[in-house]
Amino acid sequence: MAAPSQAGRLAPITRRAALLGFLALPSLARGQNEPLVIVFADVSLKDALNKAGFIYVAQTLHPVRLSYGSSSALARQIEQGVPADVFISASVDWMDYLAKKQLIIASTRRDLFSNHLALIAPAKSKSSLKIGSKMPILRALGNRRLAMTGPDEPAGLYGQAALTKLGVWDQVKDHIAPAENVRAAQNAVVSGEAPLGIVYETDAKIERGVRIVGLFPDSSHPPIIYPGAVLTGSRNPNAANFLQSLTSPLEANPIRGFGFKILKG
Repeated sequence: MAAPSQAGRLAPITRRAALLGFLALPSLARGQNEPLVIVFADVSLKDALNKAGFIYVAQTLHPVRLSYGSSSALARQIEQGVPADVFISASVDWMDYLAKKQLIIASTRRDLFSNHLALIAPAKSKSSLKIGSKMPILRALGNRRLAMTGPDEPAGLYGQAALTKLGVWDQVKDHIAPAENVRAAQNAVVSGEAPLGIVYETDAKIERGVRIVGLFPDSSHPPIIYPGAVLTGSRNPNAANFLQSLTSPLEANPIRGFGFKILKG
């Protein structure tokens, strides 16, 4: 199987053909009896994984369907029996949740990527806040709220841990604008609904409507790890290959361009 990161070596498929073929290639592959790989992935991976999947399909003709949502919602859908082949979470906790229920193939589990946690503001905002112990975040919010996911979601768990470590959680816990997932939290900041939000650095970098006020110290929260695994209900021989393609080869991985650190796990 050709490595999905070698975008410049798609011969005999040209770049234009690959672009046009991203939707057409899956149907072609199905005509060749290639089963569809259904991937459930955290929404924070959407842009990066779309590109990686685009290249993978173009090179291998193995069809892939990428479905995004919050890690918790996707894990619960898998638990309820919604068909999928691969799960990629934004935290080890939700992968552990499925592992305890014997819903993943343990031998296929690997840590794929890592990320950083960012405090964001609207792009035109002049809000300035140095992230650190006892930072005056409540004053920066004024009489408004901080956009972030709840603790069931990885970004919310990381955010609450960081704010607690910095000694300001008790100040802001009653001033939260809860969001369903990290992209929804970011959209609240883009729209001006919230003056500040907590998202992943990779989300903030691809959204022109926000700017990064600062990054939380990695030591202030659990490590942000994205594990992936093939699900026990999968009968697709290409599922493990797709998962493996996301971290190989490291030096040319398309996901790296979105700010994720590629892990060797």
